[in-house]
Formats: sequence, C-alpha cells, structure tokens
Amino acid sequence: MKENTASKNTLKKQLLPRHIRMIAIGGMIGTGIFKGSADTIGLAGPSVIFSYLFAGLLLLIVMGALAEMAIVYPSHNMKDLIQKAFGRRFSFVTGATYCFMWLTVCVIEVIAAGSFLQYWFSSIPLWILCLICSIVLILINATSVKSFGEIEFWFAGIKIFVIIAFILLGIAILFGIMPSNNSSSHYLHNYSDFIPNGWKAVFSTLLVVIFSYGGSELIGLTITETKDAEKVLPGVVKGVMWRVVLFYTLPIFIICGLIPWDKIDANASPFVQVFETAGLQGASHVMNFILLTAVLSAANSGIYGCTRMLHSLSQSGDAPKSLSYVNKQGVPVYSLAFSVLFLLLGTYLVYLYPEKAFSYLLAIPGFTVSLIWISICLAQLKLRPQYKEKPYFKLWGFPYLTLFAACTLIISFIVFLIDSANRLSSIVCVAFVLIMVIISFFKRNTKPTSLEVPNDTN
Repeated sequence: MKENTASKNTLKKQLLPRHIRMIAIGGMIGTGIFKGSADTIGLAGPSVIFSYLFAGLLLLIVMGALAEMAIVYPSHNMKDLIQKAFGRRFSFVTGATYCFMWLTVCVIEVIAAGSFLQYWFSSIPLWILCLICSIVLILINATSVKSFGEIEFWFAGIKIFVIIAFILLGIAILFGIMPSNNSSSHYLHNYSDFIPNGWKAVFSTLLVVIFSYGGSELIGLTITETKDAEKVLPGVVKGVMWRVVLFYTLPIFIICGLIPWDKIDANASPFVQVFETAGLQGASHVMNFILLTAVLSAANSGIYGCTRMLHSLSQSGDAPKSLSYVNKQGVPVYSLAFSVLFLLLGTYLVYLYPEKAFSYLLAIPGFTVSLIWISICLAQLKLRPQYKEKPYFKLWGFPYLTLFAACTLIISFIVFLIDSANRLSSIVCVAFVLIMVIISFFKRNTKPTSLEVPNDTN
C-alpha cells in the first residue's frame, strides 16, 4: 500500500539532457535580452557588456555548486539540498518564496504576451488575450513531462535561432560584408563612449543583469525527472553557461557597435532597430512574433518550476499532501491547478488595472532570484565538509569562489532592497517572506511522503 502511494507521488524520469538545457535557457532568455537590454545599455552604454560577463561568472559559480551537490546527493532537487544544509524550516521559506517568484513571473510574461498579441489584435481587450495565453500554457503543462520537454525545446529553439541569426547579421554589417543604412562601430573604440557614465553605472546595471539570468536554477528542479541526472548535470550546466553568456554579450556588443548607445529607443526592442538598420522590411512583425514566443517560453518554464517546487514541498511534508499527487502522465495535477488559479487571478488583475499591472509585478522576481542564489551558495559551503565521498565534479576554488559569489549577491540584494525605485515590491517581498517565516514556526512537523526526500526535520 505504501509503495502504491509513493508511486502516485513520484515524478517520471522522462527528461533528456537537451530538454533540461532548453528549460533552463527558456527561463533565462526572454524579454530581458530582447527588450530589457535597451534599459541596461541606456544606463551604462557599451560597458554593460562587463556586467553581463561578471554576472555570467556568478551564474557559473552558482550552477557549479548546484551540480556538485546534486552528484553527491542523487535524487535531491534544489529545495532538498537547501533542506539538507539548513533544515526544513529554511527550505520551506525559500521554496515558498521561489514558488511566489515563478507565479509572479508567469503573470508578468502572460501580460507581456497579451500586449504583443495586441500589436495584431488591437481591438481585443488585454485581459482576454492574457486569458487565451494562460489556457495555452495550461494545456502544454497538462501533457506528459516528456511532451512538455519537447514543446519547451522548440519554444526555446526559436529564440536561439533568432539570436544566432542576429549575431551573424550583425557581424556581417560590422565588417562591411553586408551594406546597411548606418554603421557606427567606432563607438566601440573610444573609451569615453565605451564607458560613458563611469563604473558606478556599470555596477548599477549588474543588479538588473543578475535578475535577467534568473531561471538558470530551474536545472535544480529537473533533477528528479532526468535520467542519470548526477551524470549529465555537470555537462548540461557547462553547456548552458557558455550559451547564455554568448547569447547575451554578443548581441549587446553588436547593438552597441551599430547604434550609438544614447540613440537606442528604450520603448522598443534594440533587435528591431538593428534589423531596420540592415534595411530588412517587416522587422517589427518578425520581432513581435519572436518576443511573443520568448515570453510564452519563459512563462512555460515558470509554470514547470512552480509546480515542481510545490510538489517537492508537499513530498517533504511542508505543503498539503494533495499537491504531491502525480497522474499517469507524470504531471502533479493539483500543483498545476494551484498555478492555474494564480494565473487566473493575474488575468483578473490585468482586467482591473490594465495600465499598471505589469509595472506593479515587474520588480518582484529580482528579490527572489538573489535569495535563491545566495541559498545555493551557502548550502554548498555548509555541505562540502560533510561529503562522504568526493564527487567526480567539484567546483574549483572552494571556498573562496563560493564566498565571493555569496558576498556579491548579498551586497546586490541589500542594494536592491534600499533602492527607492523598488520600494513597493521590496515591501511586498519582505512581507511575504516574514509571513512564511511565521508560518514555518506554527506549521506541524509532518513526515515526508516519499523515502527519496531528505529526513531532516529541524
């Protein structure tokens, strides 16, 4: 009877390495590069490239630490590893906050998708378009995990194809292989133009860029649904790392080489402006389609992340048992239903405040990304001395690199909190965390529902 119950609550190992690569890339590469890059370039000019490279280094450390722990503790996902290091109370708070982040991201991306659809269907209210996008995402996540992995593979593949095409087109224009309406690559050779607002501006963009890389930690939730995860994870982490850094830094290098940094329209996608520089007709329609697929892909990965974290919380006894139920397709259906409810509430928010809903929610994910990355670094610092066997993959430079990443992230986290521009979202996030902390003290110390989950109970 216990085995039958456990089997109903166990996720299926149907994800392949290429699936988890694309799930992570799909969560990271979205409006942050296609549209948000205009804001970061406007703040720091071409020198924003340093921010993306430095944030990429932090990402490498965080993901390396996560891969190392996953090898030592097979079948433990990201929340389980944090729980093993700091106990159930801490993992409950971080897990609940992580769910809150992805639910918010899903609503943000659905609102963005609806706004992109309005480009073609301007007569249809935004909330109806958001509702349509939500239904599509729900249907995708209701399929088997293998089907979800395939759909996300192609979703993210579209974004990667466009970025590669953009890079090749930009290089051709920069080197004079392809004629263009305007070329201003000399802006990359002059120091005053390369760092127009000083190094302080570069640091200020670092906060935004770190948040743009958020989503990479989704790899830490795919472990329980990936065959031989402890073997394939290090290679996947390395592959995702260099792809993301290249897909962010090279396009920005090209944008700054072709368009003066102070001439980039903050209200439009720099990608569209480069395509127009190349004289390509219909660029706005093409990019609108790409932006639509990009945000749907990010929302798709977000629903996956939220449902699997809810499932994990339920498995460890930190959420209602029903949320751990898995159907024959390997889908945690009640966790998905909870996510659906939040998406519908988000759509209702758009209906009430169509002009303000997006800005209200936008800054919330940044808070959680920092919190989760800090938790991963601290968990590795705590667990490394406890390893019973040396893993075949170890993060180099321990403990100095991990400490460096943790301290940098803590500083950026504090700066984010005290920034007046983030005051409302900071209040909401801090209030949510405090509520979760209070709940953790009153929560019953129930037993985990699966033998695979760590036995920590403090």
